Amino acid sequence: MTTAARALSTGLPAPVAASGSPGLRPAELLHRLRGRTGPGIAVSGGADSGADGSPITHVERVPAREGRRAPWPGWVPAPLREALAARGIDAPWEHQATAAERAHGGSHVVLATGTASGKSLAYQLPALSALLADPRATVLYLSPTKALAADQLRAITRLGLDGVRPATLDGDTPREEREWIRQHSRFVLTNPDMLHHSLLPGHARWGVFLRRLRYVVIDECHTYRGVFGSHVAHVLRRLRRAATRYGSRPTFVLASATSGDPADTASRLTGLPVTAVTEDASPRGAVTFALWEPPLLAPEPGPGPVRPRSAPDDATAGGPDTIATEATTSSADSEIVAVDLPPVRRSALRETADLLTEAVAAGTRTLAFVRSRRGAEVVASMARRALDEAVPGLGARVAAYRGGYLREDRRAIERALLTGELLALASTNALELGVDLVGLDAVLICGYPGTRASLWQQAGRAGRSGGEALAVLVARDDPLDTYLVHHPEALFGRPVEATVLDPTNPYVLGPQLCSAASEAPLTADDLELFGGPPAREAVAALTDAGALRHRPSGWYWTHRGRPEVDLRGTGGAPVSVVESATGRLLGTVDPGSAHLQLHTGAVYLHQGVSYLVDQLDLEDAVALVHAAEPDFSTHARDVTNLSVAEVRAYVDAGPVGLFLGEVDVTSQVVSYQRRRLRTGEVIDTRPLDLPERELRTVAVWFTISPQALAAAGVAAADVPGALHAAEHAAIGLLPLMATCDRWDIGGLSTANHADTEAPTVFVYDGHPGGAGFAERAYATAAAWLRATRAAIASCACENGCPSCVQSPKCGNGNSPLAKGAAVAVLEAVLDALPN
Repeated sequence: MTTAARALSTGLPAPVAASGSPGLRPAELLHRLRGRTGPGIAVSGGADSGADGSPITHVERVPAREGRRAPWPGWVPAPLREALAARGIDAPWEHQATAAERAHGGSHVVLATGTASGKSLAYQLPALSALLADPRATVLYLSPTKALAADQLRAITRLGLDGVRPATLDGDTPREEREWIRQHSRFVLTNPDMLHHSLLPGHARWGVFLRRLRYVVIDECHTYRGVFGSHVAHVLRRLRRAATRYGSRPTFVLASATSGDPADTASRLTGLPVTAVTEDASPRGAVTFALWEPPLLAPEPGPGPVRPRSAPDDATAGGPDTIATEATTSSADSEIVAVDLPPVRRSALRETADLLTEAVAAGTRTLAFVRSRRGAEVVASMARRALDEAVPGLGARVAAYRGGYLREDRRAIERALLTGELLALASTNALELGVDLVGLDAVLICGYPGTRASLWQQAGRAGRSGGEALAVLVARDDPLDTYLVHHPEALFGRPVEATVLDPTNPYVLGPQLCSAASEAPLTADDLELFGGPPAREAVAALTDAGALRHRPSGWYWTHRGRPEVDLRGTGGAPVSVVESATGRLLGTVDPGSAHLQLHTGAVYLHQGVSYLVDQLDLEDAVALVHAAEPDFSTHARDVTNLSVAEVRAYVDAGPVGLFLGEVDVTSQVVSYQRRRLRTGEVIDTRPLDLPERELRTVAVWFTISPQALAAAGVAAADVPGALHAAEHAAIGLLPLMATCDRWDIGGLSTANHADTEAPTVFVYDGHPGGAGFAERAYATAAAWLRATRAAIASCACENGCPSCVQSPKCGNGNSPLAKGAAVAVLEAVLDALPN
């Protein structure tokens, strides 16, 4: 029985349904966790953070803030003011009024303030005022997620304004409703995917709506990064082009989490001059933010089976902690000798599940963010099981929430959370965005989410009603997470990152120009809208390839069907997961992950139920599964080859070279391991026959001469392991510099690469044409590699562990690795490179 389950069974207050019901408040919950871990927690960066063995390495206290009101703008009609007052909004905050005034005056504006700062009102004021003043005007709202659009629809509908007729248009909207929305709705809430696949190709049917379009609202615009953001940038240019064709020039109003240089990011996204409002005048309750490093597990002495020392927090993990022992057998007399491996950390998944259980036991309404879909299922399942051991039925108060669920399942979970039927959720970042989750007291973040912007966005889910909030970042056994919990200055008091997107990416620009040409012939003026010289070069190439045909009136799309464009860079249509016996659709998985998660024999989790994959049909994009309860988890392994196609830029630093360029990457999932849930023991490795996948992308790489390695004390036998370890850690630390996470990027290291003829470490973007991450790494190489060296050198392990140089996605089973030699390699590189 877990600690939380024992506590429940000994009389702690049981949670009740309603929001705001009795239970431990955030400060009391932290005190309870402190009691669990012992005294002496370092507060606000004390030098002895975690020195007493406490899992809490740092506590940051963000003080409460008073709000500053502004008068209603004179142009806001009385019915709207009265409707807002009935919802408890007596006057706007200063930043809301400032952004609304600029938008009403016709200026494109981005509001970049903290979570729960009321960004919605800033665009609702000018948009709804325009609809009330002009009965023919229309508004288009774009959201990156269906949940956020549904939340905004509820908020606008509750205002009860006559004639607005808001409606959501997404992939879940029945066809019979879509016609009504097109003809009658004046406030359409949709997403970039529907804009790309439906509204813009059918612009003739939407001509009346587009002709009357006054405002385009782009919510949570900081999420449009990388390849997806680059595609959305061109979808918005196509929207502007279509609106101009029908005689309107709408004002763009963008809302963003706090981010670096929001005006520049919004301008690159829309192609328009955008001003930023960044001073947050809303009130904020106090936030207590704890950094939590799961404890080390003592090695288990005695003989036992061989078990891998590997990170349990990857996208396919889900079992209990790996046991850190290994046994060998003497050939002389068959005597079994126990060999103790260094201790490993308790998995972040299990630690988060236990903390979630503790929170439910204390009656605290809590949301746990987990990096992967499978991880969210595992955390919810473990918490439910622990709660049911103590109080049968209490586990039903916890659920998982993630992408891939069917619409009715998502809506049911959202309703249950809002009504208080559910007390806690384990969710992917599907609930990170602006959904108004009233009454949450605490947020658990299982693993650093990749950017400081996302970290504060997730932490801001708690305390949304203005009360005190608790946020806990639970570190994974990962180089970046370990670095951050021991370097809190890298999280607190630093500006958040700028959003990275590259609309000139030829793998994005070409397909988008084809889409635009299929909607209406491209003109010379259009090419300026789509980027000028890069667009002209792309059109010339497309014309030579026969995709476009040039006529005096413009460039025409030459094919009958529409271009196939994957906005989200997932590699095509999602793979449907279907139960073999019943034909029931369980969910979907993006094609980029299908090879790893849905290969034949894989364990697939859905709403806490385990399934085994019987067959993966890539041609039909279907995986057939059956329900099962195996005592093992599955872990796919792949192999990668890379060749240099072009060098864009380089730094010659004598024995060291730093390069940026295009590379061709070939990868193939070749096998998978089955590991026992309880122990992590490898049962067997089974081969797979899956096709190779090819990728032309952008990479950053460094070379170092064998002579420099020898001078740094790196023995020839240690070079492969040193480069491999440096590669893993560099990938893990790159999210400090760019808005990515380690699953967006890949790497390869070799003691002698055929193209460079030197020991080389490559780090590449995991998207066709690149996503801007490698360019950012090249531009910040010295700072990036310094942080990488510090993360390895400061780790207390002897030979390397998941906290420093082991990778959860290594296709070589984290072998060979040479931790000490990796530090020497990085020091030699840094000594040679200019700052």
